[in-house]
Amino acid sequence: MIGAIIARKKIAHVFNALNRHDLPTFMSDWRDDGVYVYPGEITESGTFQGKSAVEGWFRHFLEQFPSIQFDVKDICVKNIFDLTGTNVVAVHWDVRLTNKDVYVGENTGVTVISIESGKVFLAKNYVFELGSNFKRYWSAV
Repeated sequence: MIGAIIARKKIAHVFNALNRHDLPTFMSDWRDDGVYVYPGEITESGTFQGKSAVEGWFRHFLEQFPSIQFDVKDICVKNIFDLTGTNVVAVHWDVRLTNKDVYVGENTGVTVISIESGKVFLAKNYVFELGSNFKRYWSAV
């Protein structure tokens, strides 16, 4: 049970930092060898390895979207009894974004986050809408 409490607190911290555009706080929860995977067939898609690459991706994300509002719907924790901060968490979320061209987009997804000793070492997104609206709010059409 304590593992679930720790993981949920960490997830709330991460998503709230993104909503506030607080990149330093967001990145404080990443390991130096962290990996971020973003889906789709746009320039921003791919695998980003190392904390500096992950930070660069999120810096671009925050610049592209001056307004971000994640709404965390569900959090599933693999090891509810973890006491070391090492766990896997699946987060189901909705997001409403306004890009720098003032185009508003919405999406739903799941992020699977692997945490080791309290820090993210792998986050992989599964985004439900990857079509024309997804490309439009990324300014990729």
